[in-house]
Amino acid sequence: MLYMHDVWVNWFEGEENGYDVSYYHEWRKTDHIELLDQVPLLYINEALYEYIADDMHELPKDMLEKIYRRGFLRKGQKRTALDYVSVITDGRDIIVFDTIGYHIPIRKSRLIPRQEQIVFNMIKKEKCQTYPIPIENYEKEYHLLSLEPELMIGLTRKERQLKRVLMMALDQLWTSNHLEELRYWLTEWDPKQYPFIRFMTKEHVWETLYNDIKIGWTPLHEEFGQKLIKGQSFLEKIWNLESEAEKIRHK
Repeated sequence: MLYMHDVWVNWFEGEENGYDVSYYHEWRKTDHIELLDQVPLLYINEALYEYIADDMHELPKDMLEKIYRRGFLRKGQKRTALDYVSVITDGRDIIVFDTIGYHIPIRKSRLIPRQEQIVFNMIKKEKCQTYPIPIENYEKEYHLLSLEPELMIGLTRKERQLKRVLMMALDQLWTSNHLEELRYWLTEWDPKQYPFIRFMTKEHVWETLYNDIKIGWTPLHEEFGQKLIKGQSFLEKIWNLESEAEKIRHK
């Protein structure tokens, strides 16, 4: 069994996709950083790694048994055992997970660069371990609220988070099922299409709007998002918190 010591982690809780678990260069002063005194290290196959890093499903029983209470958190002089925590790698990427007592990876973190290099050095002479994925014929499902990784490539932490809020607002817009409202927002997004929008069906309007907005992130996305969430207190709060957090990071 391989172990790492004095591991700094920045937990992202409830994040389904690995792209939402920020790498070290995007950590913020306001993030809550913890020091893990000891963490098991598992070198696993690519399919299992992606299953854990990019989803939140039941973990393999044999793997859980192997790491059970092998990880420890240190706070001052107190050392506390954690039920299921581990650093995992497929030889290309690295992530840390903690189930907080459950059997799914509730919390995930990246490592600091120096410790990433330690991981790659430690597994050089190790054999990749394989554990059966609990879900038969597993295939990751992407959708409006869990976009494909290629739609997030190149975006900063702030941009990814704001895009998620925008997608939540779009989901609510579609659920409202109002054709004229959909036409209004497509016109806001792309005024040049106005002569054609008034003849579009609800499905056509939605597909046009969604297929345009899901690509990349620009000042137009941010401006449109601010308009779309206006009056929705929950979404406005998330949006403003994210914008303020990024400002603090750059001070």
